[in-house]
Amino acid sequence: MGLLILAQTRGGSRLHADPSAKGSIQPHTYLEGLHRTEALTRWSSEQLLTSVLPAGDSWGILAFLCATLWNLPVVPALNSTDQVTTRQSIQQTYDLTRYLEHQLHALAATYLNYLGPPFNEPDFDPPRLIGAEAVPSATVDFQLWRSLNDNARLAANYQAYSHLLCYLRTMDGATPTAMPTLRHSLAHFRASLQGLLGSIAGIMASLGYPLPPPVPDGTPTPNSHFLRKMDDFWLLKELQTWLWRSAKDFNRLRKRVPPSAVMLHLETRGF
Repeated sequence: MGLLILAQTRGGSRLHADPSAKGSIQPHTYLEGLHRTEALTRWSSEQLLTSVLPAGDSWGILAFLCATLWNLPVVPALNSTDQVTTRQSIQQTYDLTRYLEHQLHALAATYLNYLGPPFNEPDFDPPRLIGAEAVPSATVDFQLWRSLNDNARLAANYQAYSHLLCYLRTMDGATPTAMPTLRHSLAHFRASLQGLLGSIAGIMASLGYPLPPPVPDGTPTPNSHFLRKMDDFWLLKELQTWLWRSAKDFNRLRKRVPPSAVMLHLETRGF
């Protein structure tokens, strides 16, 4: 069984043959094993040319090449697979974060108007209180962010969105039924964010990273209606910051994961 790997590179494509490990890309071409058939163990290529073909016989050379090509390994059709590669998953997750950023921009404007003054005022910046403190902050030192490995980067995103989803459910439940448009927007955004969390979990699994421990059920309940609005305000703000950071995280991660390889399996047969 031989294995050909078509490596997709920035400069084009290279064809490698590798009879060893599946999926490995070698820096040069190996064609060992293709001459180890029953016929060629008795005759070397040089012996075949000198014994079968007279000197200057171009038709004989052509006939020999045709016979050789006829007995080359049979190449079956390339079997395409529906399973996306890790790099494609990272790209799709990056695209989803950018879509969620756009979606949140419209949702936040509607929800802040629902909260009313002073929450819908542009310069309003209250302190971070109560339940919002349980959500991991997206703000981090730049050098520390750059030094994070892939596992820590993905785990931070997974933990943050697990917490944020819990608070979104609380917000959705507290939204009055008299505002069906806002409730629909919240439900749609929450479903999209749940999809983002699932995508992060899938990437971690494909890279062999364990998932962080699950978030405990339940969220702290503020003591007053105003403090609940404060939590809602900070939730939207953290969502905005986390989505911005996640886009940076996945953009950095997709550059670190090597391009996918299209593998072509060859089934050889004897001469």
